[in-house]
Amino acid sequence: MIETATQTDTITMIEQLDDRLRWLSAWTIHNANHLRPSRDGVKVGGHQASCASMSTIMASLYFAGLGPNDRVAVKPHAGPLLHAIHYLLGNQSLDKLKGFRALGGAQSYPSRTKDSIPVDFSTGSVGLGVAVTAFASLVQDYLIAHGQLPADRAGRMIALMGDAELDEGNIYECLIEGYKHNIRNCWWVVDYNRQSLDHTTADRMFRRFDDIFETCGWRVITLKHGKRQKAAFLELGGSALEAWIDGCPNVDFAALTYQGGAAWRTRLLADIGQKNGTPALLARRDDAELARLMTDLGGHCVESLLGAWREAAASDRPALIIAYTIKGKGLPLAGHKDNHAGQMNAPQMAALRTSLGIAEGDEWQPWAGLGDNQVKALQAFVAASPAATLPQDRDFSAVSVPRIAVPDGVEQSTQAAFGRILLEIAKAGGPLSDRIVTTSPDVTVSTNLGPWVNARGLFRRAALEDVFRAAKIPSPQKWRGDDAGQHIELGIAENNLFLMLAAAGLAAPLFGTRLIPVGTVYDPFIARGLDALNYACYQDARFLLVATPSGLTLAPEGGAHQSINPPLIAMGQPGLTMFEPAYADELAALMHWSFNHLQEPDGGSVYLRLTTRNLVQIARDNDDWRAGSIAGGYWLKTPGQGAQAAIVAMGALIREALAAWEELSAEVPGLGLLVVTSPDLLHRGWSAAGAGRWNGDDRLSHIEELLGALPAGARLVSLLDGSPAALSWLGGVRGHRVVPLGVDRFGQTGDLPDLYREYRLDADAIIAAVADALVGRDEPARPTG
Repeated sequence: MIETATQTDTITMIEQLDDRLRWLSAWTIHNANHLRPSRDGVKVGGHQASCASMSTIMASLYFAGLGPNDRVAVKPHAGPLLHAIHYLLGNQSLDKLKGFRALGGAQSYPSRTKDSIPVDFSTGSVGLGVAVTAFASLVQDYLIAHGQLPADRAGRMIALMGDAELDEGNIYECLIEGYKHNIRNCWWVVDYNRQSLDHTTADRMFRRFDDIFETCGWRVITLKHGKRQKAAFLELGGSALEAWIDGCPNVDFAALTYQGGAAWRTRLLADIGQKNGTPALLARRDDAELARLMTDLGGHCVESLLGAWREAAASDRPALIIAYTIKGKGLPLAGHKDNHAGQMNAPQMAALRTSLGIAEGDEWQPWAGLGDNQVKALQAFVAASPAATLPQDRDFSAVSVPRIAVPDGVEQSTQAAFGRILLEIAKAGGPLSDRIVTTSPDVTVSTNLGPWVNARGLFRRAALEDVFRAAKIPSPQKWRGDDAGQHIELGIAENNLFLMLAAAGLAAPLFGTRLIPVGTVYDPFIARGLDALNYACYQDARFLLVATPSGLTLAPEGGAHQSINPPLIAMGQPGLTMFEPAYADELAALMHWSFNHLQEPDGGSVYLRLTTRNLVQIARDNDDWRAGSIAGGYWLKTPGQGAQAAIVAMGALIREALAAWEELSAEVPGLGLLVVTSPDLLHRGWSAAGAGRWNGDDRLSHIEELLGALPAGARLVSLLDGSPAALSWLGGVRGHRVVPLGVDRFGQTGDLPDLYREYRLDADAIIAAVADALVGRDEPARPTG
């Protein structure tokens, strides 16, 4: 936080910058919607009123309140303000502003990966940009505790949020988790403008937020009244005015704000005009001054905001700063219930421009309408402000990944093999082991992370004794908790898991030190945190997601725990590469690849879909399978010359596929068996190859090369424990007819033989499907043999 010559000078400068930001954000949106040529007639959009409600908050924070290592998640609809700040700093180009919401221009909402200006956290899906700051503060504490970040480089993780975001459930899931882990150095600043898209926010609920946050250990700093109101309250009749303002319903306050000074006067005289001194207090102000007084709220008072930043900075306890504001402050839209996506028309923009002294044609000039002395003073103030030295994404080095050994065992599941691999990494030590941080939403034991935690411990800032172990009560889980631990145990909220992975996966650029986050979750419950997973991938956070157990193969648990569509989710999720290995050696190879892929500049996150089903491991004649496994698939049984058919299978159902192949191989000459480890990579590669041909690149994708081993008239029977659509597209690669087997309805409890038979996943179903494909009939054929 900077100190300038006098508090008055600072306030004056920030008020002038506030006007700049409000104008530039409004003009950027106006230009995109009304001045830039529109070729498609589609509304561009933007939120002038939402920017205006937060302009004072952002001006005071960025130009006076930030510390050197602070990171900020900006309210999505205030994105134009962030671009305007960087325009004043010289970091944002005029072309980008003119291209707001156009291809290659400034993004609609702040984006780490799409914007050219520094963006600490992407925002857009409301609430997630808020919650991620709490997990980022936890990651920062983890890095400091492990000696991977100097304590003097700790910053505040700050979220600027709209009050409607407090309706989001993920806020409270995060709040509870943060309380458990005793987070610190986290500020949430609420732009309490009391209006959302559809309605005015409820008075009744907002009066409870103080209690909710204070119960969870947060300080609550409320900025309701600006300095004009505070001064008026000291006048005769001022106490009545204060009581009226504090009791005024939000919807009434909004409507009166839009109506202006005369309406304020009429209402106040009707309600409190009989109070001693109140008529004279009102009479001393004309309508314009009365309107300024009534809308002089704490979130628009620079003096109040600077005091809040100082108060919040006095302790590392998390702080909720509630700043009362006017939605559309300073604009003709102020207070109107439809102003969320409303925009000023040309005459209104011209009036605003005139009020700021900006000449027509100078709208994009950063300091238009100001005298030379004012410009020089402002430029010097900006150059000396925290905004001029905002932390950039830091450099970081990659962690070397040693060879990963295949776990021993004639029969084993991929879930069990995953646990054994991690345990061996823990026992071996070294850079990879030291940089792995694991996390799980209360399913650590049932996803086979227990041995890792036994070896590496729980992360706790304060030591946590294993009471059961101290009491000599037998348990395979021997978990100590201290600041050296490497597992962050979460409550049973999948949304928090993905936000934790997002924060830990951004440790390298945010804090300059690499973490390898590994998170485990039950496969069917990926969907419960899907918005947060997409959010993590959108900002290029890097992590390994291990989802297990999966599929209908978790037989006795019933349909509520049996996943169907996660392979399709993964195929449609950018920034995430999905694998479903069948064998332990595949898993070892894929984990080695994944740990490297997470660290590559053009890499990404990885999702491993694992199973609890034991499979007999197979002896390999050579290592030819390895490259294919990493590329998405390989021939376990290579098709013979003139092969009429092939079975395509993945994951836990390889056993059934092999049984069917052995039964049919004598009857179907050259029958092939293709193991798919990643329908995601295969489909992506096929799509990319098709696009490449438009540019003269004739290289074949991996799946085209694999299926090139089959004649054009050969048939495919695809099989997976999930939606059949994840593999049925293979027919489009080279025109082979596909009979897709899989799960497309909710499962039920049972044992595997019954369920595999019921859902046509067993060897008999595969045999029937091959026969059906070969005879070319649509009706089911009888099993052969």
